[in-house]
Amino acid sequence: MTKRAATADVTTLSDAAVAQYLEAFPEFFERNPALLQRLRLPDGRGSGTTVSLLEKQVDVLRERNRQLEKRLAEFIEVARGNDELAAKIHKLTTRLVHARGVDHVVDAVEASLREDFDVPRCVLVLFRDDASLAARESPFIRLAARDSADIRGFETLFASDRPRCGQVRDSQRDYLFGDGTVDIGSVALVPLGPGGRHGLLACGATDAQRFNPTVSTDFLARIGELIAAALAAE
Repeated sequence: MTKRAATADVTTLSDAAVAQYLEAFPEFFERNPALLQRLRLPDGRGSGTTVSLLEKQVDVLRERNRQLEKRLAEFIEVARGNDELAAKIHKLTTRLVHARGVDHVVDAVEASLREDFDVPRCVLVLFRDDASLAARESPFIRLAARDSADIRGFETLFASDRPRCGQVRDSQRDYLFGDGTVDIGSVALVPLGPGGRHGLLACGATDAQRFNPTVSTDFLARIGELIAAALAAE
């Protein structure tokens, strides 16, 4: 067979046929080591140069290793963040354990959010009639009736029994943080007790990504449970 005829026969083969053959006979290159050395592939960097098959395999393994290292670094960062959050929740728990009376519970929650969690824009809405709390002039605490018009806007939150992060309606934002607080970029809403029995906790941030909808709400749920338990004990 002439070289031209052989070339014509090769060009009739499809990629699938070649791949199928190599899969069926993986020892092909062991029998033809010289061919393995002559194979050249694009280097993948857009430079127009080629590299040997072995060099290409080394590059693939290096890239795979870089991806694995990146994923490992991400896992470590998440674990470190979870450890820090767990330590902050432990501090909140300690504060609440030592709180005596609902006034001290409110003080403990406010101090923990401000000092431990670095969230200064928070509001604790409680469904109770308490003269001492009502007399406090603080933007952190707000007393409300469960069936009030303002609270009806949070019914879907109470029905879900899960914290929610992201944007809120203008009416909800104004009720929680004051009229015209357009600097609030993201909000975390945490029901306190089943169905929001005791109220809700709202945390606001100017950063739209601080409480974005994709963040995990497990730690927020734990905070809500701790506050609800402390309020129920008073």
